[in-house]
Amino acid sequence: MPIQLESKRLILRPWQETDRLPFYQLNADPAVMRYFPKCLSRTESDQLLDKFQALIELQGWGFWAVELKNEQRLIGMTGLHHQPDQFNFSPCTEIGWRFDKNYWGQGYATEAAQLALNFAFQTLQLNEVVAFTAAINQASVAVMQRLGMLYRQEFLHPALTAESILQKHMLYAIQQAEFYSNMRIA
Repeated sequence: MPIQLESKRLILRPWQETDRLPFYQLNADPAVMRYFPKCLSRTESDQLLDKFQALIELQGWGFWAVELKNEQRLIGMTGLHHQPDQFNFSPCTEIGWRFDKNYWGQGYATEAAQLALNFAFQTLQLNEVVAFTAAINQASVAVMQRLGMLYRQEFLHPALTAESILQKHMLYAIQQAEFYSNMRIA
């Protein structure tokens, strides 16, 4: 059964058909996609949404749609994804987020990630969750640090070429005990 998580301001929920257009607009925005290899076409965005929803239907969790409660509006995505073998630090479970630029700087990424981490540690009983981003993405690094995640290593993303300014990535991680000693759940 798909999981839905709630905080004071946010709902992390399964994806809906009405999310397709705002999710595409998010994925087509050059500011939002600055630290990704490219903006997504409508087809690519729809395929990503379908992949996220299929994983949620299969396991009950994944990358959820993030809805702003008081506006009942999709403002981004946050969630967890198992990485069995892609990285030299695999297997692992990663946490990630992506938000509409109109909602940056208001604590939504941190609040949504706290919900996802609490789920990872309390419900899934994971020992550790990782996060990674391009080394130049200081906004995401700041979210990782606010979550209490600790720097582990720099690595070259295997899906990116040496010509890409995004290839150099930073890995952060948090263990269950660290999360509960550092955070109050939103």
